[in-house]
Amino acid sequence: MKGLSRRFGQVVREKRLERGLTQEKLAELAELDRTFISLIERGHRRLTLESAHQIARALRVSVGVLVSRAEKSGD
Repeated sequence: MKGLSRRFGQVVREKRLERGLTQEKLAELAELDRTFISLIERGHRRLTLESAHQIARALRVSVGVLVSRAEKSGD
């Protein structure tokens, strides 16, 4: 499970950079703390479904897209 959290964080980071967002801006858009975003991107925090939804909404993708990319990167 720890591996999936790490991969999910990497996907969030990739999507954030694709959108040209800083961690601060993503945190603002997702209504979360910047430190929390940093911990997620490094795989040091597990998310609730609600937090995952807030991040996905801020990145303009579905939670499913983020999870699917994280699962595929583990193959």
